[in-house]
Amino acid sequence: MSYSGVISRGVRCPIIREGDNIKDIVIDSLSNLQIEIGQGFKDRDVIGITESVVARAYGNYVTVDEIANELDEKFGYLRTYILVYPIYSRNRFSMILKAIARSAGKVVIYMPPVDEVGNPSGVNRFTGINMKDYYTQLVNAEGKQCVIHECSFDPIQVPETAIVIYCGLHDYSDWQKNFADSDMMVTLADICSDRCEYGLLGSNKATDEKLKLFPSKETAQQLVDDIQKEILQRYNKHVEVMVYGDGCFKDPVGGIWEFADPVVSPAYTKGLDGTPNEIKIKAFADDKYRLYKGAELDAAIKSEVARKESNLKNNMASQGTTPRRYVDLLGSLMDLTSGSGDKGTPVVWIQNYFDNYSTE
Repeated sequence: MSYSGVISRGVRCPIIREGDNIKDIVIDSLSNLQIEIGQGFKDRDVIGITESVVARAYGNYVTVDEIANELDEKFGYLRTYILVYPIYSRNRFSMILKAIARSAGKVVIYMPPVDEVGNPSGVNRFTGINMKDYYTQLVNAEGKQCVIHECSFDPIQVPETAIVIYCGLHDYSDWQKNFADSDMMVTLADICSDRCEYGLLGSNKATDEKLKLFPSKETAQQLVDDIQKEILQRYNKHVEVMVYGDGCFKDPVGGIWEFADPVVSPAYTKGLDGTPNEIKIKAFADDKYRLYKGAELDAAIKSEVARKESNLKNNMASQGTTPRRYVDLLGSLMDLTSGSGDKGTPVVWIQNYFDNYSTE
């Protein structure tokens, strides 16, 4: 019996700059770690690279002025912009707001008490920042008027001369379809969409005048495929590779969802398609094999795991297991492992993820 379950390791890498060969950096860092711990790759290991360093390496940046100029070209200068339901984040939205204000004549923001990921519109208990005041100051600093409404948005009340920018992270496609006049509104995904399929969604503050965008799907997909191929050639091991953003999990104390990217993973190798197909061990131990003990119980559970159906959907044997995609589950694990501060581990190496209780 193997006593080792899932192992998730943060991989320390050099600081990655625009123009760096990220494929070589990832593989070399993994190779150095293998020497350090005396352990190599196994088939079906999973390698994750955080979206931030992928976008940085490929220079996927945009400036505040470039965003403002795009808005000017689309809608004209000094328009009234109505911003609907932005995320309340200095990192995620401040530079976007700055760019919109730079183009606008007036900015109106609809800010309900809590944003879609759980941040308060008033004083954030973790940062101490009053987000309503902060957003007002950003707009005013550009010499523009800012009006904040602490209520739900009603499209019927939109003036004919105003442009609505829907700032929601995850339901922007559905919201746009339901808007009466599509010429009067855009989503953040529509702005800078020539640089990235997600536009400004998933962007982060880089400097006071620059944002880092989410990686493009094409670029990220080529990277994960190339890393998988290189590791197979160099080590004769078939690993899976993904680019990951925020994992989709909720902080039980702060009540904040860690999911401010448009997707958990913009690109991954084919072996990460699908969802787990698992039985609930504790259900069998408590019910079907409740009279078994010791080696007899172990053997019975291993047998159940080994002969489980290839698709347990709608089968009560899987009750209580998590019905989420592999990339969403792995993305959460990677996000928690790497963190977003000063750990310096933008790559995560996961082993034994596809093993189970019957694995020898």
